[in-house]
Amino acid sequence: MVKSDRQPIAEPELPEPRYTFGGDDHVFVDLDQAMSFRVNFRLRALTHELGARQIPGVLEIAPANSSYLVRVDPDRLDPRDLVRELRRLDEELGHGAPPAFRTRIIDMPTYYNDPWSRECLMQFRDRHQNPTGTDIEYVARVNDMSEDEFIATHHGAPYLITMVGFVPGTAWHFQMVPPERQLQVPKYIRPRTDTPERTLSHGGAFAAIYPVRGPGGYQLFARVAPPVFDAAQRLPDFEESPVLMQQGDIVKFRPIERDEYDAIRAECEAGTYRYRIRETEFDPQAFFADPYAYDDRLVKELSS
Repeated sequence: MVKSDRQPIAEPELPEPRYTFGGDDHVFVDLDQAMSFRVNFRLRALTHELGARQIPGVLEIAPANSSYLVRVDPDRLDPRDLVRELRRLDEELGHGAPPAFRTRIIDMPTYYNDPWSRECLMQFRDRHQNPTGTDIEYVARVNDMSEDEFIATHHGAPYLITMVGFVPGTAWHFQMVPPERQLQVPKYIRPRTDTPERTLSHGGAFAAIYPVRGPGGYQLFARVAPPVFDAAQRLPDFEESPVLMQQGDIVKFRPIERDEYDAIRAECEAGTYRYRIRETEFDPQAFFADPYAYDDRLVKELSS
């Protein structure tokens, strides 16, 4: 990964949360307009504590990148009373260092510049900013890199899963580098009507893997070999849930060639493929202090 900048991550102070209502059975809490590691770590701490309190009438807690939604039973809990409880919770947690948490590191075998995503993107050049080239050519150019440099940068540091949602199994990957090192990629001018499942894409500052075939507007340039959504739960790693990724997981894209891609696909078809997953404790403060050293440690844990 790029290591020319060894400065700590300077995370901004967060504003006061904004509380709004969705009908008479939802409360929406916006922690910040902008996505950052600090807001996502605080969001995780708040929603975890809210769930642990098991407040009667709270039916569901849905965390996003920098906000969360709570569904309530209004016959058991007045949403206005919930807002008062959420304000108290925010005050009790304070605004100090984000707490450490248990998580997983997941190895993601990734075939960059694969033929399937290329075939797909070439069908939709009339919807793209660069109608005569490919998505990888475009995203490399807007980031002032060669294609090889973009690919190396894209998989050079691991990604934090900041949110799971939209299409079932869709995880939002935020690369674990300082803000000034984040890759930024515009979306298509008009969305595609088709995208192969398991296609790795990028839009804005987020990478995302399409869990199923469908429309989309993110730039395409790779395909992961194993699934991230298994509705039938055939593979062992999907025994507890058809969705692989969870908020707070860490993913390392590992570039592979066609032969390894085909071998993994054969294992998936046979129902025998196992992800390489390691459990660890993530310390936000250590990460903020030296993100590159911390990323290196995580990757070494994954390889051990």
